[in-house]
Amino acid sequence: MDKVRIGFIGVGGMAEHHMNTLQNIETAVLAAVYDINGERAKQIGDKFGAEVFASEMALLDSGKVDALYVCTPPFTRGDTETMAAERGIHLLSEKPVGLDMDTVNRIGRKISEAGIINSSGYCLRYLDNVQKAKAYLTNKPINMVVAYRIGGLPPTKWFAQMDQSGGQMVEQSTHQVDLVRYLVGEFDQVQAVYAQRSIRNIDPDATIPDVGVVSFRLKSGAVGSFVNSCVSDYHGRGDIEIYGPDFYLSIDGHSLTIRDAHQNITETCTTDFYAAQNSAFVEAIRSGRQELVLGSYAEAAATLAATLAFNEAAEKQGVVAVGE
Repeated sequence: MDKVRIGFIGVGGMAEHHMNTLQNIETAVLAAVYDINGERAKQIGDKFGAEVFASEMALLDSGKVDALYVCTPPFTRGDTETMAAERGIHLLSEKPVGLDMDTVNRIGRKISEAGIINSSGYCLRYLDNVQKAKAYLTNKPINMVVAYRIGGLPPTKWFAQMDQSGGQMVEQSTHQVDLVRYLVGEFDQVQAVYAQRSIRNIDPDATIPDVGVVSFRLKSGAVGSFVNSCVSDYHGRGDIEIYGPDFYLSIDGHSLTIRDAHQNITETCTTDFYAAQNSAFVEAIRSGRQELVLGSYAEAAATLAATLAFNEAAEKQGVVAVGE
């Protein structure tokens, strides 16, 4: 395949981020878009020179796309990915890939059966500092992990609705949860305490908690905690700290710090993670090499299972086993 023809279903801000990098990849062609907001679809189609379709089905049946980016809200997921897989259309599904594991596992089976190249929106895996951290941590024992996702409330109305976003842990903090899985290993058991403190001063209809603390045990035996809030306008953070018996490592955005008996370094990488993620996806399609994708649909499903377990633990006020 010389050039990969790409379609988008859902053309909000996240889709536009992807398109801005895809237009600079010589082997990618922005071919088709669809959105329930026809005016927005036309605006994006005009900007990027893509054909605007009147429905998902029309786009999928057009024969004009080799790959599809699904950038719709998580509460809408299910049929689009399944129909794409059935048509042999390669798939990048933005995070989170859904809100319930039955739907996500069904889609995952369809993707596996179709044998298509598949990716997800976990772009932080492509950062150079994350790759350096992963190499450094290979075969190192881990004692404890501490992670954060603290910031303000996104303006999207559905984010504040628990049944539409899954809450901050599922929709936003999922990036840090995914990095814990990618760098340190799988979750075993979790406990959580959530609360709704001040979000209704911003959105009186909000149903999501606005602060939360999770404690967890990994399958390796390491323990950890996760702190998140979506109502902190004056201070934000999204870092991960990893403690071993003979080292300390932290990742904070593009920054990597490592301290051990031989070094005390802080490095900053310059990776454009959207560009790296999209280049890897396009090349994986052209070459037929799924291994170029660092965050497959199955990996996204496993991260979703962890964040849903966090929510379940908060609701039940007890210990929940992840993935069971």
